[in-house]
Amino acid sequence: MSKVTGRARFADDLSFHGMLFASTVYSQHPHARIKKVDMSKAMDIPEVLAVITPDDVPGSNGVMRGFLVLAGEKVKYVGDGVALVVAKSETAARKGRDAVVVDYEPLPPVLSIDDALKSGASLVHEDKEDNIISKSRYQLKKGDLERGFAEADFIVERTYETQFVAHAYIEPEVVIAVPDFNQEFMTIYGSIQNPFSARAAVAAALGWSVGQVKIVQNAVGGTFGGKDECAILNACRAAIASIKTHRPVKLSLSREESMVEGPKRHPYRFNFKVGVKKDGSILAMKSELIAQGGAYNNKAQFTNWRASIHATGPYNIPNIETRVFGVYTNTIYGGAMRGFSSPQCIFAQESLMDEIAQELDMDPLELRRKNALSPGHTLPDGQLLGEGGLPAPLPDIIDNTARKFKYSKPAQPQEGSVKKGIGIACGFRGAGLGAEAGADATGAIVTVQSDGSITIVSGLTDNGQGLKVAFSQIVAEVLGVSLDRIVYPTTDTSIIPDGGPTVASRGVMIGGRAMEKAALEVKKKILVVAGEILQLDPEKLTIENEEIFSPDNPEKRVSYMDVVSRAYATGQMLAALSWFSTGVPEFDYETGQGKSYPTYSWGMVITEVEVDTETGLVKVNRALSTHDVGTAINPAAIKGQVYGGYVMGQGMAVLEDIEQANGFVKSKNFDEYLIPTAMDIPDIDVLIVETGDTYGPFGGKSVGEPGTEMAAASVANAIAQATGRRIRNLPCNLERVFLGYNLTRQGTAR
Repeated sequence: MSKVTGRARFADDLSFHGMLFASTVYSQHPHARIKKVDMSKAMDIPEVLAVITPDDVPGSNGVMRGFLVLAGEKVKYVGDGVALVVAKSETAARKGRDAVVVDYEPLPPVLSIDDALKSGASLVHEDKEDNIISKSRYQLKKGDLERGFAEADFIVERTYETQFVAHAYIEPEVVIAVPDFNQEFMTIYGSIQNPFSARAAVAAALGWSVGQVKIVQNAVGGTFGGKDECAILNACRAAIASIKTHRPVKLSLSREESMVEGPKRHPYRFNFKVGVKKDGSILAMKSELIAQGGAYNNKAQFTNWRASIHATGPYNIPNIETRVFGVYTNTIYGGAMRGFSSPQCIFAQESLMDEIAQELDMDPLELRRKNALSPGHTLPDGQLLGEGGLPAPLPDIIDNTARKFKYSKPAQPQEGSVKKGIGIACGFRGAGLGAEAGADATGAIVTVQSDGSITIVSGLTDNGQGLKVAFSQIVAEVLGVSLDRIVYPTTDTSIIPDGGPTVASRGVMIGGRAMEKAALEVKKKILVVAGEILQLDPEKLTIENEEIFSPDNPEKRVSYMDVVSRAYATGQMLAALSWFSTGVPEFDYETGQGKSYPTYSWGMVITEVEVDTETGLVKVNRALSTHDVGTAINPAAIKGQVYGGYVMGQGMAVLEDIEQANGFVKSKNFDEYLIPTAMDIPDIDVLIVETGDTYGPFGGKSVGEPGTEMAAASVANAIAQATGRRIRNLPCNLERVFLGYNLTRQGTAR
């Protein structure tokens, strides 16, 4: 609501007395040694107060698995920060930045997956043996792969590739460092997705303890996973500048700087070999997934682990071998982005399903229905579905989605230059961090104030996904009070223990469990006080509509406010700090077998497109997006997430691509990096499925990431059906659609 009314305070809205401004000097080469940094001309500018280099970093210059606060000896991509200029005005800071002269010795760049894997390739990180990202290798093995291929009637082999995709948030990164030298304490305000990760990095860069650093998250103008590494590095730089100048320092990125320095969705290459029976049964699948990590990588080890579990899709394949790894390149780097490898995996897997159906001359819907994971099957990691195991709603989802969409495969061939196509994509998603990072845990605080208002604090953050509303609803429901009583302050790392990052669709499911648990503890305390007033057993009381009473003796009741007043008058605390943890999962990383996730979300998307074969223009007409949410905590918020998520996937399918040339980013702003506008949004219908999953609060599961994961695959499949030509590397842009269709007609396309 605060964003809609304009009352939200973003980091760039803040100002502090004596505040200075900083600007980063970025690399001029994708790969080069730094021979000398000449700051003399910058220091001659009257308002410039300091030029900061790695020598000025008081603590560790290396944070977050190899990222550097400032590059000292070598730059590894054009987004590397070499120095930081601090001045009295933003204009002077940028002028000073442009006056810093850096002498480079260019080195051969590694620009692609193929470059990284070549024998004798240059090393992006010279302290490594090769360009393989450490800890990014995973494998999953199930059944007998060779036997599966031997029993198959035919083999399908395909390769698919995805691109770098930008988060395209409205607000670029902004941080402000405010020092308190009386206590040797630093407060960072900013558009930061993961405050606790930022706190650890800033403390390391300053050489301080984490208790000396506080991160306050301001209203976030979009993130989708992106305001992590780049925002954290800028927080470190601002903090160092603040220590050096003894003043508050603001560091705000322009759109161009954000596009060049910040993380992007990882590109992947998928190599598949599949054994299939004539009746459509998939017997065996061998897959190799290679992620392009870029110059640094804080996330490949996690995205790749998730990819290893999801690479074969939501299908019952008895014999599987999946191998995943990532490579360094002298390019922009891959980071967390909505879906965390699932959009890439689903595009490849669901394209493959359509191509198998084509080989069989089988309806793509029927192929999916035949192979869908169902009760009695086991997941790729071996977990049981159905009775005694996890929910398995996909068969019903397929039938109900097809029925609601009124699915039918368009007749071929079609007359005229405009061709219609229908595309299908199914998906499943492990909810929470799962075995990706060990135990998944976070905390919550619920406090009833003397006026009856209820303050709630979470270890997770609301980045625009509606977490505040969902958590407020959970607490209000448990305590039987009006939603208006809930107060949810800005996330502050000094208030609550580290609850981990707000990622992996863990917000409602994990954070909500902690919030529900804290609210239940407070409820017990309220009932104890009410029992004293009513002289009844607290365990036999209930709360509804802000009244506490016994269902067996309903005329004896007391108001919520009378209980609160009694508690404060008698010195009783109506507050609780709760902690929820999934525990350390049972998982074998050598085989990929075990309990990867505590539960899964399931879904399906059907999309209808029209393709103008004379121009290559793709118009997405309508879509139906179906999602298993366990229990719908807030149906309106769920639909909002799915609407936005679908459009993001649509952009990945037909428009979005970070263009690079020799390691330099070409698409630096939204005049060159194209995203869908209001004119491109189709008619999107949402089918919410409640499966009775019991894991989350009231059975709720997250939908923020699933909302975007299947969209690109469904659009790409619809285009292929309309044109008769499969595009195996995203995006399906004008050129690829037009040339692919016309070359196919001429018989010259593969």
